[in-house]
Amino acid sequence: MRFRSAGRIPNASLRFVSARPERTMTLEALLTSTAVVALAEIGDKTQLLAIVLATRFKRPWPIVAGIFVATIANHFLAALVGEQAAAFLDGQWFRYLVAASFILMAGWTLIPDKFDEDEEAKPSRFGPFLATAIAFFLVEMGDKTQIATIALGARFQSVVPVMMGTTIGMMIANVPAVFLGNALIKKVPLNVVRTVAALLFLVIGLWLLAQTAGLLG
Repeated sequence: MRFRSAGRIPNASLRFVSARPERTMTLEALLTSTAVVALAEIGDKTQLLAIVLATRFKRPWPIVAGIFVATIANHFLAALVGEQAAAFLDGQWFRYLVAASFILMAGWTLIPDKFDEDEEAKPSRFGPFLATAIAFFLVEMGDKTQIATIALGARFQSVVPVMMGTTIGMMIANVPAVFLGNALIKKVPLNVVRTVAALLFLVIGLWLLAQTAGLLG
């Protein structure tokens, strides 16, 4: 019996050790996704939409809830698309493509967004929560934060941590916008934020490029 129990210890410790890199990767996906999207969302058209909706309805909490639901739904699909693309198109060329997408996102992030109220579907009859959820989901389609979520899903091949991270990032950027409105946009140095976000995209892209080329060992 002593010999058997002793034999189980290496297996248990092996499982513990092998689980640690997975946990580290999950945490990296969560934190990277949060930072990237929180910075990219500052001054983005969806943040401007949040301000427009807050001004129109003057009921912040239903608007915050609508943003949360819309982001969860949209970014789950986006992260899933990225993860599935990485699974089916796994290869060195695809990793180069993902790296290039981050570098292109760096350039896109430097371009200021404008929000035209005519773009917004105006389902005011639905009330603040449903109007926000519908409008936010639609405006987020093809937006830089959705494209970033697809790229992050492909990079980390992990839907839930990426979705959680990007959702947290969206809430970090948009909740203050709902409560403070245009005052927040006026106080935040948008050019500095855009530059930091662009540098973050660029660093991720270059790091992934070097990793794929075998320059990082």
